[in-house]
Amino acid sequence: MSEYQYYEFQAIDRPLDRAARETLRSISSRARITGTSFTNHYEWGDLKGNPRTFMEQWFDLHLYLANWGTRRLMMRLPTRLLNRTDINPFLRRIDWVNIWGSDENLIVDICRDEVESDGDSDDGSGWLAVLAPLRAEVLSGDLRLFYLLWLMAVQEELIADGEVEPLPGIGPLTGALQGLAEFFGMDPDLVQVAAERDAHVAAPSRDSLREVLATIPERQKTELLLRIAAGDVHVGAEIRSVWRKKHPRSAGHRTAGALRKRAREIARAREREATERRQAERHRQAQEAEQARRGWLKALRQRGASVWREIEEEIERRSAPGYDRAADLLSGLQAIAVEEGSQADFSRRLALIRARHEKKRKFVERLDRLGCSNAQGLI
Repeated sequence: MSEYQYYEFQAIDRPLDRAARETLRSISSRARITGTSFTNHYEWGDLKGNPRTFMEQWFDLHLYLANWGTRRLMMRLPTRLLNRTDINPFLRRIDWVNIWGSDENLIVDICRDEVESDGDSDDGSGWLAVLAPLRAEVLSGDLRLFYLLWLMAVQEELIADGEVEPLPGIGPLTGALQGLAEFFGMDPDLVQVAAERDAHVAAPSRDSLREVLATIPERQKTELLLRIAAGDVHVGAEIRSVWRKKHPRSAGHRTAGALRKRAREIARAREREATERRQAERHRQAQEAEQARRGWLKALRQRGASVWREIEEEIERRSAPGYDRAADLLSGLQAIAVEEGSQADFSRRLALIRARHEKKRKFVERLDRLGCSNAQGLI
């Protein structure tokens, strides 16, 4: 296909009502629209609507993929659970991330061009299912998504060597974080370096959550319970966010230069390992070839004079396969002659064969290619 675009939107916090679905259907008659999603792809034409408007009015997540390399991920986040000042340090050098407010939400828009992909084999479906957990992670206070955006700038050499990382590592990676790195074509070595240090973002235990809840005033607890009863899906994320703030990571931060240097070391180590594997494989194949050759020579030696008769029979076939077979057998007999010290007998026999068949030009050419241009044998 010459052109392909994939659009997918998801509503998480609240489903689409009837009016919203009807409005979306008026925008696209081909789209797959459910109570929580809008999905469509285009091989000609484009979406008759603005994804920004879709996000402000109806959806919490959006993924876009085009086969010319553009990839986009948008998410809508309640401002009471994400403070913009907390994420600004991650994004100072980045111009492919836009953030704006809409009512009581922040919308984060990540868009990259010229992302390498598998071409037409990646149709975009399935990606949003992989990346959707990122939103819940951010709402619970896990800001490693924004670290990866900062790391993209490190990869693009937009961050000075001396600038320190905004978090002391991002390990262990969740499936969604790994998916984000793959979706936007990040250097896997650089991502591995960032994940070498634990960001201390493991899920809190029930006992540690109980300790956090014990510190919340009774009036505030009542408000949380009322919100749960009213269907607020963010209460749990809000409590986990409080827990994360009480359990900060204390390890030292690395510089962008140190991260890039370590990534180069990993790449060189991988290249060395690959070279060693190739060399080991070549050595193994050479050993197997030599073993097969020794077995073949042994079989020739055991057949004795019958090999010379077979050579004559193959030559008399007057065909390319026959000439090739005869030349191979002569090569094997020459190797045996060298091992046994009988080169003189071999040279005599070869001279007779060459004299008998000197008019068979194609066969003589094969002898010449093997170094049999004279009666001294194969060289």
